[in-house]
Order: sequence, then structure tokens, then C-alpha cells
Amino acid sequence: MRFIDRAKIHVKAGDGGNGCVAFRREKYVRMGGPSGGNGGKGGDVIIMADRSLKTLMDFRYKKHFKAERGQNGSGNNKHGKNGKDLIIKVPVGTVVKDAETGEILADLIKHGQKVVVAKGGRGGRGNAAFKTATNQAPDYAEEGQPGEERWIELELKLIADIGIIGFPNAGKSTLISVLSKAKPKIADYPFTTLTPVLGVLHLDYGKTVVIADIPGLIEGASEGAGLGHEFLRHIERTKALIHMIDISDQRERDPLEAFEIINKELEKYSPKLIKKPQIVVGNKIDMLSDKSLIDKLKKEFSKRGYPFVAVSLITKEGLEQLIKLISEIYEKISEKELNKIKEKGVFN
Repeated sequence: MRFIDRAKIHVKAGDGGNGCVAFRREKYVRMGGPSGGNGGKGGDVIIMADRSLKTLMDFRYKKHFKAERGQNGSGNNKHGKNGKDLIIKVPVGTVVKDAETGEILADLIKHGQKVVVAKGGRGGRGNAAFKTATNQAPDYAEEGQPGEERWIELELKLIADIGIIGFPNAGKSTLISVLSKAKPKIADYPFTTLTPVLGVLHLDYGKTVVIADIPGLIEGASEGAGLGHEFLRHIERTKALIHMIDISDQRERDPLEAFEIINKELEKYSPKLIKKPQIVVGNKIDMLSDKSLIDKLKKEFSKRGYPFVAVSLITKEGLEQLIKLISEIYEKISEKELNKIKEKGVFN
């Protein structure tokens, strides 16, 4: 199934029902009187996050959604029934925007979280509602108000603890397949991974870390080159990054240069991305003849404040050390988040 992470839809809330003009004609009711009931309220359009959904595929062909209108009022002071709300389900992690203004209406990051994107029209009042001491027999009623309508943009951003970044063919897909049960497409050509892939790493103490294999970056991605913005936005939600670089003899560019290029693209897209903790992974040491490069890179990245580990995903060398680093950084993230919750005095 194709991963669909953007969609544009039109939503229309239900119109309110019309009020009714009616008069009582009962034998033993003196003077009769107005008895027209009010119209029912139109249904709202609600967007709700659902963890069972993974993509916005449902909106690829269906673009228009309309809630039920309110029923008209009737005689004997009977009010019309309210229209049913229309609930549109989207994956957890979906950002909801007004397509015309670009205003963010909601960031749905929890299962069951909802936002009303179009309010139903108010039902019109029947003539009974207009009766006064000086107007005993009003012969008019209100029409129901139209429901709101608008174009909505849906944008899915993956929710993962750690994102794997780096140039195409750095070994990101192989790493996530080794660390988790994910089965991404793997081959030796650029942009093998055209869509983000999620995997789960199970740590020794019962904790799980959700890892996202983000499609490969190239220079100029922050301006839209290559896959550009199509994957950069998925990094925004991750709490830390694994930055993979090729250090084999067959590498296409200097490892430090590759690292700097990717980080510059992150910073251009959003200064917040460059502040995320990073573990630098030098991959393909089974294809490296001069092992002194490992120590040189470890010293260079240590100066810059990044932990560095050299691995071979073929022989599994260095993998235990990498998992230990992931565990340590995950613990720091979890402790930081817990402290934030304590400060706010909120516990879920």
C-alpha cells in the first residue's frame, strides 16, 4: 500500500432545520395559539485521531464530506431532530489546517483526540417562539442557518522516538531491519526508501523504542530538492536522531562533509531540528581498510558533542554498543519528559 501523508478535503456541516408555522386547533383549547416547533441543529464535522490508521489513503479519492442536516420543526411544538455529527477518522500524528489561511486547527497526537472543523447550522425558530403579549398569533418562522464549510488540509507527521537520517545508501533501511522487525525495501541505489518506515526496538528492561527510517536526504532538500520536504517534516516529531554516514572505502564523500551537509539542511528547514540529540553511526566498517579513520572520527565528533560508534550491519560488529547508546539517550529523553510533567503537575 502506498504511504499517503498529505490530503486536501472539503467539509460541509449540516444545515439547521427550518422552524415551523402552525396553530393549535384543539376543541377545548381556548383561542388556540401558535404551535410551530423549532428546527433541529445541523450536524458538526469532527476530525478524530485513530491509532488503527497509518496513512491518509482514505482521502485519496473521496474529497467531499457532508454532515446530516437538522430536521424541520412541526406542529404541536415538536422540535426537529438534530442532525448527526460526521466523524472523520485520521491517523494519530495528523496536523489539521485551514487550506485557505494555513491556520493550524489541531495537532492530533493522541488516540481519540478530536477537533470540530465545521459547525452545524442553528435550527430556525418556529412561530411559537415569537409569541408575545402584544403578538399572540405570529405567522412567521425562521429558516435554519447554513452549516459551515471549508477546505481542510491534512498532513501526517510520524510519531517516533528516534529518526534515522543520512544520505541515500548510508544503510538506514538495513539498520532498522536489524534493530527491529520492520522489513523495508533494501537495494543499492538512491532513494530505495520512498516512504518512512517504522520499527520497534525492544530493550532489555522491557522498554520499547519506536524508530523511523526516514527517506534519504540530499543537498538542497530544505529547498525541496530530491524528496525534500516530503520527509523533513517527519523528523520534526522525533525526540532524537541516529545520523548514519558511510565510512567504507567505497564512500562517495568525506564522512565529516556528509555529516555537515545533512545537518545544514536540517537547520535550514527548522533550527529546532539541529538541536535534537544525535548519535553518529559510521557504517560499513567491514569494507574499511584503514581502521585508524574510526579513531579520528570518534575524536572529531566528540569535539562537537556527538557520541560516535562504528558498525557493520553485515557482521553485526559495533551493534551492541549502538543499542547501548540508544538505550542511554532514550532514558535521558524519558527522564526529561517526566520532569516536564512533574513541573506542570499533570500525570497521565
